[in-house]
Amino acid sequence: MKKETILLTGGTGFIGRHVLSILLADGFNVRLITRGLSREIGRNREGIEIVSTDNAFLESREWWTKQCAGVNRVIHLAWYVEPGQYLNSLKNLECLTGSLNLALAGIASGISKFVGVGTCFEYDLEDSMPKDSDSKLNPNTIYASAKASLYFLLKNLFTLSKIDFAWARLFYLYGQGEDERRLTPYLHRQLSNGLIAELTSGNQIRDFIDVKLAAQQIVEATFNSATGSINICSGKGISIRQFAEEIADLYGAHDLLKFGARQDNITDPQYVVGSLKMVKGGK
Repeated sequence: MKKETILLTGGTGFIGRHVLSILLADGFNVRLITRGLSREIGRNREGIEIVSTDNAFLESREWWTKQCAGVNRVIHLAWYVEPGQYLNSLKNLECLTGSLNLALAGIASGISKFVGVGTCFEYDLEDSMPKDSDSKLNPNTIYASAKASLYFLLKNLFTLSKIDFAWARLFYLYGQGEDERRLTPYLHRQLSNGLIAELTSGNQIRDFIDVKLAAQQIVEATFNSATGSINICSGKGISIRQFAEEIADLYGAHDLLKFGARQDNITDPQYVVGSLKMVKGGK
């Protein structure tokens, strides 16, 4: 029996490349919407159809409807996430409107399920409680606000259209393919070269999850009965200090960790941990 065709955006990104690998390994046909070709993907890889675009978020609804033809499910991972820039960039608004065009095209094409990706930053992070998928929302950046707005719009659109919809809120990803400017690659680079790693106090509690496990959770949500908001997380909190020390253990380099060398960001939440509890049709 012929496998389903899945439309995937963001499939060359940090988490997307792992989602793509899982889909192809499971024998699904993937229509990949991408800015360009990755050497890791290639044109001739079995099961993949590559559709190139200069900017998917500026494509029309009609263009997206063409791409959704014959598609059973959509996994929409693409977004603007330039480190140090994305949290309050106006490009988030471009991503919001472009994502709506994709969703409306999916509805017109009769897809069976749409999976979008949100962020733990949508939640109210002022308290020190694990976040269930029905926890209070209080986004305080343009990025988080755009994600939360898209969630509510899509939830209502897909409910009216009787199409299954899941919204995967990502917590703190790390692992293969991570941007070199982020914490984990920085620690590995410094410690492996015998260099000091300058850090904040490290007292903040975070929910770290390996990107490969996160990708697996997203794929599972695409094909199981999950709907509404779900957390893509480990469900466990760990201090940044402990996380850094576990990496330092690999190199026997605890002496190179300089906590307090950088000031804590006063706007950075103290506690961000998710709950794996799944609430159907969550907030």
